[in-house]
Amino acid sequence: MRRLKLFFLVFAACLWGSGINMAQAQSSKDANGAVKKEVQTKPAAKPTAPNTTQKKNSDKRNATAKPVDAPLAPQELSIAERVHVGQLPCELGASIRMTADAHTPGYFDLQGKGYKYRMRPVATSTGAIRLEDEKAGAVWLQLANKSMLMDQKNGRRLADECAHPDQVAIANDMKINPPPALIDVSNVVTSNKR
Repeated sequence: MRRLKLFFLVFAACLWGSGINMAQAQSSKDANGAVKKEVQTKPAAKPTAPNTTQKKNSDKRNATAKPVDAPLAPQELSIAERVHVGQLPCELGASIRMTADAHTPGYFDLQGKGYKYRMRPVATSTGAIRLEDEKAGAVWLQLANKSMLMDQKNGRRLADECAHPDQVAIANDMKINPPPALIDVSNVVTSNKR
């Protein structure tokens, strides 16, 4: 009897260690009345993982879907009409590509070496054309003779002396016919003569 109890304890420990419940172990008697142990094992249920295909597809849709851009005011749309687009050469051999978004009028994608920005026009009091990527802190300033890209968050210029062919023509004209100085000092009399 001791051996049977010992056998049962060892058997129970084995079952417990292998992950089979005691409820799965059944005893039955054979024709001689001896107790015979039968272990019924269920096939292990496959763990159910979340449907990764659906998750991947939804991630792809979210990654490819552009954020919704805020609609622009008429004044901002008129500014956007004057933005130079295309491949613009800059100083030191750099260049940027300004592309108008065909699906969202007034918005532009600006790309250069190591950066890409989503730009929208912003009204200015100076008449300069200004585009901003507010999230990234990038500002594109387009003047009559040149354009520049600034990183406001880090306080530095990313590209300078960028010029569309129209701006190059104006810059060349400014060299021949310089604009008047903002402060005319030619009529100022100095009183330091003794």
